[in-house]
Amino acid sequence: MGNRSWKRSEIVNIAIIAPGEIPVPPRVGGSVEHCIAEIAKRMATAHRVKVYSRKSPGYAAETRKGGLTIVRVPGGKGGRYLGSVLRSIGGQTFDWIQIDNRPSFLPTVRKRFPRARIAVFLHSTTFVTPPNASIGKASRLLSHANLIVANSRSLASRLRSLFPSLKHKVRHVPLGVDLSEFRPPSPGQRSAVRSAYGATGSFAVLFAGRLVPKKGVPVLVKAMEHVRRSVPSAKLYIAGGAGKRAYVSRLKRMAAASRVPVRFLGYVSRKRMPSMYWLADCFVCPSQGHEAFGLVNVEAMASGTPCVASRNGGIREVVKHGRTGRLVARYRSPQAFAEQIKAVARDRGSASAMALRARRDVVSRFGWSSTAARLARIYRAGK
Repeated sequence: MGNRSWKRSEIVNIAIIAPGEIPVPPRVGGSVEHCIAEIAKRMATAHRVKVYSRKSPGYAAETRKGGLTIVRVPGGKGGRYLGSVLRSIGGQTFDWIQIDNRPSFLPTVRKRFPRARIAVFLHSTTFVTPPNASIGKASRLLSHANLIVANSRSLASRLRSLFPSLKHKVRHVPLGVDLSEFRPPSPGQRSAVRSAYGATGSFAVLFAGRLVPKKGVPVLVKAMEHVRRSVPSAKLYIAGGAGKRAYVSRLKRMAAASRVPVRFLGYVSRKRMPSMYWLADCFVCPSQGHEAFGLVNVEAMASGTPCVASRNGGIREVVKHGRTGRLVARYRSPQAFAEQIKAVARDRGSASAMALRARRDVVSRFGWSSTAARLARIYRAGK
């Protein structure tokens, strides 16, 4: 986005309102806040972007770099955070106000700025479907937006189906990765990380994500039982936190009973996450519920790691079966996952070629700069 000179009339002045639970950029977790930070940073190379987030110890009340300003205001429940954001905005005007993943903010923002162009960027259907909102209530909330941005074609299609009267407002903008961080390792880097995690000489399978039921870890553990019958060196590494303690304990008991070598790595920081993909011979995403986008698959592919994933939701837009990864149509079946994992283990040459194609595909389609440029084009067109 920064490689051309922009006419003044093409520059877009954008305010982005973050959800408000954690700061931007996030220290821990916060996939939505991470997306905001990455997109805003790149949009600001050509446009003026002001992000409103919550205050947090160790963060300045305001930071500026080039065209990007991040303003941090007091948080709180019951509308206190949004009230703080609106007071901070005051009399400023913007070409677009973007609300990320909080459709409940829309009526208040619309009341405060009746003539503003307002977009809501949705990362899932979580906040527009029960139990968080009835379809009727969600439709009323979304009606206050001029634009509804979804992070995949799959999510966009689902939103158009749920809210047919608003389908003309829906656009999709795929997410991305930092291509300099998520990249194939050198042989030395791969050898070092595999040695550090006890993966040398094994067929290492990696899961990364939140430890919640819809992510499908039990299916993967059972699949690994089948895999080990023909690939005895197979080991499973599970990187992820944010699960309820009882559920995580249940997963550990299941793993112990299965006699599959499983290592629970706990929460892994975003800084360390690239090296997790480097240790793996195969990355598996066994999502059981609708996955709006599936960013972990893009990260694995960018890192040169062969990917096996559920054929559902936005994952189908990321992974092309047999070309850039392997998709599992019967994704509730451990045996179906086992077959695809074993296919990667049996033919390492084919898997490596697939991983190279995947890396090239991610570079061409899923860098954060591509995400930012696409969103900016939509905003410019509606300016």
